[in-house]
Amino acid sequence: MLAISRFRVPGDPSGFRLQAGAVVQQFAASRGSEGAELVQNLDDPELWAIVSRWADVGSYRRAFNGTPAKMVLVPLLSLAIDEPSAYAMPSDVGENRPRGTLG
Repeated sequence: MLAISRFRVPGDPSGFRLQAGAVVQQFAASRGSEGAELVQNLDDPELWAIVSRWADVGSYRRAFNGTPAKMVLVPLLSLAIDEPSAYAMPSDVGENRPRGTLG
């Protein structure tokens, strides 16, 4: 599973980079993590993303468990651009219906 959280960072990105670095470290140290990195858009320097790879969606969700993880992850990730961020291979997705339509 791949998680992509995008951010618009106008002005000096140094504070963002510091917080994002802590998120990347927290993700990388989490069970089920297959890696995490901070990337910057090549065409728009204000656009950044944290890209993380996971063994499965449960591993990603469990990475948010516990107060220490929440203290690092939530303050920055709550500022991410509001858009779907989880991806998987089409063969793993199955019938993909929007939230709220599952019965």
